[in-house]
Amino acid sequence: METKLLELPEKEYLLPGNRTCAGCGLSIAFRYILKALDGEAIFVVPASCLTVLGGMYPVSSVAAPWLNVSFPSTAASANGVVAGLKALGKTGTTVVAFAGDGGTVDIGIQALSGAAERNVDMLYICYDNEAYMNTGTQRSSATPLGAKTATTPVLGKQQHAKDMIGIMEAHNVGYIATATSSFPADLYDKIRKAKARTGMRYIHITTPCSPGWVFPARDTVKMGRIAVDNAMIVLLEIEDGALRLTGRSRRMAQRGEPKPIEGYVRAQQRFKGIGPEHLDVVQQWVTDRWHSYVKRDTALGG
Repeated sequence: METKLLELPEKEYLLPGNRTCAGCGLSIAFRYILKALDGEAIFVVPASCLTVLGGMYPVSSVAAPWLNVSFPSTAASANGVVAGLKALGKTGTTVVAFAGDGGTVDIGIQALSGAAERNVDMLYICYDNEAYMNTGTQRSSATPLGAKTATTPVLGKQQHAKDMIGIMEAHNVGYIATATSSFPADLYDKIRKAKARTGMRYIHITTPCSPGWVFPARDTVKMGRIAVDNAMIVLLEIEDGALRLTGRSRRMAQRGEPKPIEGYVRAQQRFKGIGPEHLDVVQQWVTDRWHSYVKRDTALGG
């Protein structure tokens, strides 16, 4: 049963006032993650935009325990928190390792791989704004092909984004999901489901970034919705190897093909100047990935 937007809890754990940019997709996502966890979580966070959002001791915008750690050690540090709680005989608290795409797909992937291989009892969340936004918009392995960044300023990035869903599947992670801040009810349901499980859980959340993607701050939610309609973001969950499309992606699969990506690309200045050859390559990559997911969803007749 999908939660409706008006059914989401009213209690707030993300307090008024923080230092994120106007229209921050991460702050939207984090608000609903906290609601889904009922405040019963310990967050382990590396250097990132999330550190800016949370603030530094003794001032914080988050009504939940919080541990700031070094960039590459998020999953390893979270593993230590899990072990400490176990030694104290404390149960019922979800340990959440929460890092950006740079701290997950690049700098922190070794620690994440180790924790996943050991099936450590933690929820790992990657918020993916598709570059190192906190340090000036440098490209990461999650940056899409053709996107211009501070380190790919002329031609844009020349590689596709790293397939973190495939990587986590290769580690036999029991629960894997994708989400976006633009569909908070879908995100809320997936966090609730992950909270109820044990072992390693991985959720990859795309959080549109107005200054990094270069679009008006008022369009943050709109940009995520367009991305889903174009299948640049595919909403899904994989439970014990079984893949299921969710929410808007599921409804889109039932009625036909996604829209072409051109509208999504043209709405962001980071893709300014992208040539038709690159656009065609990205479109084919998106189409092939979409069909592979639809084919795996047996409930859709795949």
